[in-house]
Amino acid sequence: MVARFLFVILPVTSHLNPALAIAQELVENGHETAWCGAESDLRPLVGPAATVYPTGKRAFRQYAESGMAAARVLWNGYLIPVNRFIMAAADRAVAAARPDVVVVDQYALAGALAAVRHGARWATLCTGAMELTPPAELPELAAWVRAQLARVWAMTDLPADDALDLRFSPHLVIALTTSALTGAAPLPGRCVLVGPALGRRPAVPGFAWDEWDQGRRHVLVTVGTASEHMASDFYARALLGLGPMADRLQPVLVASADLVPDPPRYALSAPRVPMLDLLPRLDAVICHGGMGTVTEALAHGVPLVLAPMRHDQPVVARQVAEAGAGIEVSFASATPAAIADAVSAVLEEPGYRACARAIGDSFAAAGGARAAAAHLAALATGGQAPAPEDEDG
Repeated sequence: MVARFLFVILPVTSHLNPALAIAQELVENGHETAWCGAESDLRPLVGPAATVYPTGKRAFRQYAESGMAAARVLWNGYLIPVNRFIMAAADRAVAAARPDVVVVDQYALAGALAAVRHGARWATLCTGAMELTPPAELPELAAWVRAQLARVWAMTDLPADDALDLRFSPHLVIALTTSALTGAAPLPGRCVLVGPALGRRPAVPGFAWDEWDQGRRHVLVTVGTASEHMASDFYARALLGLGPMADRLQPVLVASADLVPDPPRYALSAPRVPMLDLLPRLDAVICHGGMGTVTEALAHGVPLVLAPMRHDQPVVARQVAEAGAGIEVSFASATPAAIADAVSAVLEEPGYRACARAIGDSFAAAGGARAAAAHLAALATGGQAPAPEDEDG
């Protein structure tokens, strides 16, 4: 049976890439997909023939808060406004597409509401750890977020359903991790852990492969797409720490010219990199602890040095460290020597790479995009998808 799927996605790279990979699997299995989101971000990924129901785009405002303050800014400064902004477009998209399943970015709450309004089955795509495994150091977060969800319900003429958490579909929650990281943390009902969803990425940026030094080891340094404005001092400290290793180590910096205006001769630097092409060639990754970067690295057996800043990054960093696949350092205060020591440890002590490879094996067993597509197809047809290795609910 051919099923129709509508993806409602926010224009954030770490959300777009896994949704694209899952959609590719669905199409390869004969299903139909359509998209609701910012066309300027979607069209280069999905191609000219794909059906896109445009929402327009609301910019993500830069901010430097951390902890509970960052959660407040995220919701008040972006998630509440963006869901108000896309509400009508998401509703029109569900009405027009008549999907068998709406696949909703966990933070595209307007998509969940549209599915509820039209009586459509929907699945949550959970790309981060903030909601899935909330940070213990923010005990007030859960109640505060529930209050924000009430604000989202109030944007509609639907009666609020206190039993329905818009972050987690009652039909299916797809989380891009496995128990190798989450451990025994309680999970929502109907939650399947499939590991990272990796697929073909159109418009892959070029890279200076002719400057790649085969005689040195390689460490990627990145803070993701939304936090560069906070990272200039961290990059400076990282480069000071890595500099004395330049005879045997070639750093690869994911950095704009504003962030690293004068990269050292011993390093490669680019504002964007072909991540999935780079990862098999890397020996370690220094990053902020974003779940997309972390799980992609671990899927390739690459150990990490993690300098988390905010949101779910401390949770993910802790999970990686507890699993033995990396070392956490302070984003704000790690000295160049501390960063260098952490990099040396993950490079030279074989246990870190062994643990990274074990987690990568758990990801492969969980099935990634292929397993996610199977669960979505089963939801569309009312059947039962094959059970992945890691599943709850």
